[in-house]
Amino acid sequence: MGAVHADFEVIGGGVAGLVTARALARAGASVVLHEATDRLGGPVAAHEVAGLVLDAGAESFAVRGGTVAALLGELGLGDDIVAPRPGPAWLQPAAGDAVQLPATGLLGIPVDPLASDVIAVIGADAAARAAAWDAEPATDELPESLGELVRQRMGADLLDRLVAPVVHGVHSLHPDELAVARAHPGLPAALAEHGRLGPAIAAVRAAAPPGSAVAGIRGGMHRLITALADDARQTGVEIRLKSRVDDPTAVAGRAIVAAPGVAAPAAPGRRIVLATLVVDASWLDAAPRGSGLLVAHGAPGIQARALTHATTKWAWLREAAGDRHVVRLSYDVEPTGLEAVARADAEALLGGRFDAVDGFARIEWTRPAPAPASTLPTASALPTVGETVAGSGLAGIIAHAHRTVMGLLV
Repeated sequence: MGAVHADFEVIGGGVAGLVTARALARAGASVVLHEATDRLGGPVAAHEVAGLVLDAGAESFAVRGGTVAALLGELGLGDDIVAPRPGPAWLQPAAGDAVQLPATGLLGIPVDPLASDVIAVIGADAAARAAAWDAEPATDELPESLGELVRQRMGADLLDRLVAPVVHGVHSLHPDELAVARAHPGLPAALAEHGRLGPAIAAVRAAAPPGSAVAGIRGGMHRLITALADDARQTGVEIRLKSRVDDPTAVAGRAIVAAPGVAAPAAPGRRIVLATLVVDASWLDAAPRGSGLLVAHGAPGIQARALTHATTKWAWLREAAGDRHVVRLSYDVEPTGLEAVARADAEALLGGRFDAVDGFARIEWTRPAPAPASTLPTASALPTVGETVAGSGLAGIIAHAHRTVMGLLV
């Protein structure tokens, strides 16, 4: 039997819904959380491949602001926070061999377009044009999208060859679809202060704490969901699985929407297919492409848009896998014969043949589209949390959920 009445009813059991419900309960409110499926966590999930328990979705979080680390500390997982293997990521360009991504920059936007590692990716002519354009202080208004900003300040070649594959790999978006402030909240102010894009990127990087920009959890990010759900229940949240709510105005308590498309029709999201391979290949011990690489649009013969060499990226997984390796590839358009294509793509990107594939798994996710400004919640509308309003990334989603709770409790 469920509670007869709750102060708040949270609709959606992903990270945003769980964080919101837990925070409300900790403040003394009675809370019911509804999840339409039989599992919590949304894209923070686990699956088993060849005897290994792996992340099926998110595998890391941004350390910026300390938001996620603080929550993990509260949940007793603080000592299990781990950093990925240090070292640059790689890029498979549209032509030529894979190259290391530039060491200094933000989402592929370089501090210095004439740096040798930038030239290696985009070519000397494109780098010279980018440097010349960025040498001129901007006189126009700040564009809404990151793509248009880079196009205006450093040129289309740098955008297409370097920034676009990085942004696509991080946000599953083209830079033209990513707002400047969502790319980095400090970037608009840095641009206003410095006028030029390169110095603005340098200022943003200087303000960031030293060390890796992301971290993970020993054993996998899916442990966050188990810990969050257990703590929420202990705090008094009633969690109802297979509890679909189509009309949030019909619930007894005050509704909080934490699932796309509940309060209003959702815009079509982006379908992403992940292919995970557990392979035997001793030559991968040398980590030929570090922890993985991004793929530029038009790379010949490659259908994947990114590859993660997970057993290189995470030491805990390398220990668990023994003499095997785990690689994960992502696809915007699922190819026919996914397992065979994923193997061929991985071998081409990593530069060798696998001795054997011990396990394969396919996972499909839909990344929700951002809510248009006209549908964002107002003081009189339903409060909404989650990726549609907070943007991608656990740090932003968790911080937005906490701000929303503070507003509800005023």
